[in-house]
Amino acid sequence: MHLTLEFGGGLELLCNSVKIHHVDVDLKTGEDKLSMRDLLTWIKTNLIKERPEMFVKGDSVRRPGVLVLINDCDWELCGSLDAVVEEKDMVIFISTLHGG
Repeated sequence: MHLTLEFGGGLELLCNSVKIHHVDVDLKTGEDKLSMRDLLTWIKTNLIKERPEMFVKGDSVRRPGVLVLINDCDWELCGSLDAVVEEKDMVIFISTLHGG
């Protein structure tokens, strides 16, 4: 499944400072849908290069402080971890936490 993933607000630093990733994610054997839970696991394994604890906690994004958008819609309105991601979707992760 081809997806566009974007990391902002400092999260791109966890992915070798690359903000936008065009990725192909294979579905699990026997599955015909990709949930956000599965996508987060894939991201942790394949994209996060350092300090994964800054992005994921358990099987979800680290809360509070990470805004997740699926096609510009807050993932909480789409079902959060159970939201289904479809071919050519765009998923954006933005850190809202800033030091100071």
